[in-house]
Amino acid sequence: MLGEAVRRAQEYLLSLQYPEGYWLGELEADSTLTSEYIMLRHFLGRVDPDRERKAANYLRAKQLPDGGWDLFPGSPSDISATVKAYFAFKLMGYSPDEPLMLRARENILAKGGVTKVNVFTKITLALFGQYDWRGVPFMPVEIMLLPRWSYFSLYEISYWSRTVLVPLLILIDLKPVCPIPPAASIDELYVPSRAEADLRLPRTEELISWKNFFIGLDTLLPGLERWTPRPFRVRARQQALKWTLKRMGPGGLGGIYPAMANAVMALHTLGYSDDHPKLTEGWKEIELLGIEEADSFHLQPCLAPVWDTALAVNALVESGLPQDDPVLLKATTWLLQEQILRGGDWRVKRPNLPPGGWPFQFRNDFYPDTDDSGMVLMALKKVRLPDRDDIRHAIEVGLTWFLGMQSENGGWGSFDADNTRFILNNIPFADHGALLDPPTEDLAGRGLETLGTYGENCMHPEAVKALDFVKTTQCANGAWYGRWGANYIYGTWSVLRGLQAIGEDLKAPYVRRAVRWLEGCQNADGGWGETCLSYMDPGLAGEGESMPSQTAWALLGLLAAGEARSPAVARGIRHLIETQRPDGSWDDPFWNATGFPRVFFLKYHLYPAYFPLWALGVYRSALQGDS
Repeated sequence: MLGEAVRRAQEYLLSLQYPEGYWLGELEADSTLTSEYIMLRHFLGRVDPDRERKAANYLRAKQLPDGGWDLFPGSPSDISATVKAYFAFKLMGYSPDEPLMLRARENILAKGGVTKVNVFTKITLALFGQYDWRGVPFMPVEIMLLPRWSYFSLYEISYWSRTVLVPLLILIDLKPVCPIPPAASIDELYVPSRAEADLRLPRTEELISWKNFFIGLDTLLPGLERWTPRPFRVRARQQALKWTLKRMGPGGLGGIYPAMANAVMALHTLGYSDDHPKLTEGWKEIELLGIEEADSFHLQPCLAPVWDTALAVNALVESGLPQDDPVLLKATTWLLQEQILRGGDWRVKRPNLPPGGWPFQFRNDFYPDTDDSGMVLMALKKVRLPDRDDIRHAIEVGLTWFLGMQSENGGWGSFDADNTRFILNNIPFADHGALLDPPTEDLAGRGLETLGTYGENCMHPEAVKALDFVKTTQCANGAWYGRWGANYIYGTWSVLRGLQAIGEDLKAPYVRRAVRWLEGCQNADGGWGETCLSYMDPGLAGEGESMPSQTAWALLGLLAAGEARSPAVARGIRHLIETQRPDGSWDDPFWNATGFPRVFFLKYHLYPAYFPLWALGVYRSALQGDS
């Protein structure tokens, strides 16, 4: 029965491989991207009635019974997502008296009206004259001229914040307003009215706090701007443009939709023609993110072929596919071609480190990341590759880059090292709380596993620092936080895999605490699940309906800790086998990852294709090893 489940799962996953060698599944996000896409088309003068009809069908299907739109299935409706959807419908010509609009408006007004949306929504509305620029946090374009050693340097915030912010600085500086028909106005969303609305930024209850300090500063700066000359303003705007254009290569700025959209809007505002090569290329990359069906259209935030492919290779090898199988050789050949051998923003913190990492997307040359690089390196080690100098060199420089990106505290961030100036998360612009890219537990686990895969042990200098990091960051209940996957089950799996690979003592008390935690949150049906609400409420850690991917993570964690013969593992394996579909697949009914904890969540559609297979394969190998 186990062997048959593995065989069918392998066949299903193999059937999804593209001819070029990679895997690519949908990366699903909430409705806000599709709403923003409609706004973007209006801003650029690229209105497409048929595309709008399909997007409207998608948005209608996502509306909740309470009239709002959520951030992930099972979460409450979110006012920013709801306002964006409402405005998108108005741009598409929907009457405010239509039932869906009435329900949405009641939802928004009950939450306090449009002034309660987040900063990025306020900026988006200001671009259409639907929010006063005076209510948007002050972000002077002169930020571009700050030296790299400055506390507020662009390179002290995350890559995603940087690529979104720089073209946005141009827009905030020029404050363009896209004209719209009076009927598309959203004045009815203000409480008590637009003229009387309170545009002040919300302060914390504490009298003295960094957040309140920065909000106070924000109220002073616009006044100073009116009375103080800004001799470097034009130069700073030109620097922002130069920075943006340099990074708008194939794959789009940063490889993520918000940055791409801001870039094309900035160029459009600066007078670039629609047929300018940069605008044409930028728009093409945005369109590649769309998923269009006969009567529906929605947008993905980015594409994840490197991540999907590396995980698929790991799952296939560890489930028994021969290491020299042509499918694996084709996949790893493709991965080797995706290695980035040029410098990027990461070099600001690591100027002497040679390039060699891998990106998340097809192309994102300035921003390789450690998570993908670690997973690719493990995949390359597990496949029997041709004995060639170029392949050995690619692996060597990849491993050097990965290890060189370790932060001083022993962990790894995703795209930058030592991105830890947490005070910056208090500036008003960062109300999403995700301005930074600090080291995280799941990536530290990935670092340990990568080191172990390449034959290193606990005495390796980087391993010593990483072990200290995971011991320090372990939660009191034994779990580890998961920054990039939902949530504590993901973090705990990642760390336990790393501890096993590096040769840590699996009987150590802190390892046993993690095992007890995983066993304690197993569901009655034998599976594991964790709601994304655990990012807002850690008390929900490990709680949720069973999901194939999260069940697989828990099993991989327990198997790494030497629990192959435990009753919990047996029940979990049985759950996976019993829930497998006839075609060999599984489906995650809920979302399984996050872009920004608490505000932006994701569903990787291929997670239930390769993670359960991986767990079943490791379990089978563990049983065979014990016999």
